[in-house]
Amino acid sequence: MNMKSSLQPRSSRKSSAIPLSLGEKIFTVANHLFFILLGLSTIFPFINLIAKSLSSEAAVVAGMVNLYPIDFQIGTYTYVASNAMFLSAFTISITVTLVGSLIALFMTTLAAYPLSKPRLRGRKLFILMYLFTMLFSGGLIPTYLLMHKLHLIDKLPVLFLPYMINVYNMLIVKSYFEGLPDSLEESAKMDGASNMRIFAQIILPLSMPVLATIALFYAVTFWNDYFTSLIYINSADLKPLQLYLKELFVSSTDTFMRTNVDASLNVSPQSIQAASIILATLPIICVYPFLQKYFVKGVLVGSVKG
Repeated sequence: MNMKSSLQPRSSRKSSAIPLSLGEKIFTVANHLFFILLGLSTIFPFINLIAKSLSSEAAVVAGMVNLYPIDFQIGTYTYVASNAMFLSAFTISITVTLVGSLIALFMTTLAAYPLSKPRLRGRKLFILMYLFTMLFSGGLIPTYLLMHKLHLIDKLPVLFLPYMINVYNMLIVKSYFEGLPDSLEESAKMDGASNMRIFAQIILPLSMPVLATIALFYAVTFWNDYFTSLIYINSADLKPLQLYLKELFVSSTDTFMRTNVDASLNVSPQSIQAASIILATLPIICVYPFLQKYFVKGVLVGSVKG
């Protein structure tokens, strides 16, 4: 009998977990309530924007729209999706985000890889030079003069070329590279592989978590940036989406409706603004789920090992 009882699975035995005290239970409930309220407070504005974008002009102007649409209509999205200025700005933002993120990720990895090797001569000096740029910069006027001398004012490359390397992102990638086993490179060198081949065929495939994370960082930065275009872009054909949204929000309501919107659409300026914001947010929302599995792992590994 004793042998049979000792062979019983652990799941059938009584749990030895210590019961929570009254104070711990109250603290747990309070924690859950706090984070539920915090989550609702962050998602409520987004739901409100969706409801406004799908409601009629009278309902929006009267302030009746909160969490659900009133007098449902999709004329707002029809107008925004067919607006030439919106489509042009959307295309510019997509181009800048894709090209800028790819080049920035390429430059960041090229800088991080050699700096992760202790055998690099002057490694500490190079790292200090990078860190210096995190603390000090030339300022807006010298930067503008530099862009002018390079003939980049009112040109598309000015929206991404000045931001090819973010030092913080580079240090995260560098820390990740330092955590990879040295034996991988040593065995590859014994087989006759060059440094570039090791980097391209061994290091990069093993670094997908941190690279996907940094790519998302760069993509969000380029997508949300409007200050750069505000300073350097004058042509309406080169204005990105964020600058278009900024001008849309600061424009006069009466003037905007009179010059841009057909009166038969039965939509308000607030609905058009809400629909524009929703459409401007969708690309990042669509990309994030594909990178989410790499996101936490890439940040934690890159930061902890640094």
